Amino acid sequence: MLHQKFFNRFVIRQVIWAFVITYLIVTLYLVIFRSWSIISLILPAVLFYLAFKDAFQTKHTIRKNYPIIGRLRYILEEIRPELRQYFWEGELDGKPFNRRERSIVYQRAKNAKQTVSFGMQDDPNRIGYEWASHSVYPKNISDFNFRTLIGNDQCAKPYSASIYNISAMSYGALSKKAIISLNKGAKLGGFAHNTGEGGISPYHRSGGDLIWQIGTGYFGCRDENGFFNDALFAERAQYDDVKMIELKLSQGAKPGHGGLLPAEKNTLEVSKIRNVKPFTTVHSPSSHSAFSNAIELAYFIGKMRNLSGGKPVGFKICIGRKDEFTDIIKAFSETGIYPDFITIDGAEGGTGAAPLEFIDYMGMALSDALVFANKILKQYNLRDQIKIIAAGKIISAFDLAKNMSLGADACYSARGMMFALGCIQALQCDSGHCPVGIATQDPLLYEGMDITDKSVRVATFHKNTMKAFGEFIGACGFSKPNEISPEVFHKRIEHGRNITFAEMYFKDKETVIN
Repeated sequence: MLHQKFFNRFVIRQVIWAFVITYLIVTLYLVIFRSWSIISLILPAVLFYLAFKDAFQTKHTIRKNYPIIGRLRYILEEIRPELRQYFWEGELDGKPFNRRERSIVYQRAKNAKQTVSFGMQDDPNRIGYEWASHSVYPKNISDFNFRTLIGNDQCAKPYSASIYNISAMSYGALSKKAIISLNKGAKLGGFAHNTGEGGISPYHRSGGDLIWQIGTGYFGCRDENGFFNDALFAERAQYDDVKMIELKLSQGAKPGHGGLLPAEKNTLEVSKIRNVKPFTTVHSPSSHSAFSNAIELAYFIGKMRNLSGGKPVGFKICIGRKDEFTDIIKAFSETGIYPDFITIDGAEGGTGAAPLEFIDYMGMALSDALVFANKILKQYNLRDQIKIIAAGKIISAFDLAKNMSLGADACYSARGMMFALGCIQALQCDSGHCPVGIATQDPLLYEGMDITDKSVRVATFHKNTMKAFGEFIGACGFSKPNEISPEVFHKRIEHGRNITFAEMYFKDKETVIN
């Protein structure tokens, strides 16, 4: 058997060489003696060069054993995601978002047909299927401008936020045209745009309300050594378009890892905004230098609120160790200094670049994290003072309602808003070669974006999602987001058995979120 396999490899290799050499000789003969154009020699010469190169290189065994045709393996591997997405992927198969989910965003962004024909494609009998029970007495909702007021009794300038906003995406990770389009879309739709930890760029200031996110690198408010700068923070925090400040402790896709800006995205302009060396890969530290424990975090939040002139200040976290989150909430209770909001980012959150071990195996899922955060806030009597924003794969009305049933007051979306811009889920975010010009700093790629069109699409997606949300909760018998109850949401946990979210997540009526 081994001799047969060796023989087969030997034969294939010799056939390839025989074909290439024969092709080259015949073409050379035709050029010399039959007056063929010398251009005819280009293809056989290239094939001979590739075969020679493959046979004598030492890095790839497949290419060495099978010159030329061995290269097909790498070509097919390179285009495998595109082939799968366009030809073989089913409506419910794609990851992290399937085609059905992407399509509803495209349709709502374009204000196109948003209905589905013939019947459901999901299987209501599969384990893990989630659904909502409707009411025989549905509510008719006419006002779809759902908002929540963020700002507790320590806040001088509360902000009335939409329940659905643009999640954190920095300029640098995204192109200037993508950032402008998102911000203008936020202005048109009356919702907020989170800057991401890369600082406030000129492109963020296109008229939309901003939530300024500050990460461990303190980009936009750091000194030359990378430490938090009070004066620079105070100056920018008081911009009129900055409505809230969000301190990032961790994010779902890479908790405890810090951010990453590839060198090809760190242009001269980006480096000036962030105050870093240009054309270098920039790693945000994994932890903050402005505080080192829960008590110091509480005082730092109070400091930021004072420096901002009393604007709402909160922090973003992907919950990992429960005891640490509990210690933070306990510190707020003991110091009497607490944030205006907490953003809970689920482990299913996205990013442009993260190690596999972090993106797949680190952090708590959003549903579990929301329930736990609510429980601890209630335990320390802070739930009425602190609003919760949920983030992590929230793109439909069902996603919004589901997370609000578990305690969220508002939600973020990053990838949903990117789909509204035209993202095709090419999975090229960390390469700098995003084909639709969103996650790139290459002018040849992002110049194709039309800001006017894309900003309208972002606003239209938000508007139609809010309308769908209103219709959805109305069908469940609710007229306001804060009325949504976990009793109406169900999950199939085994064949023939569904349980409600109330049964799954809340053991007694006192912990149920209403």
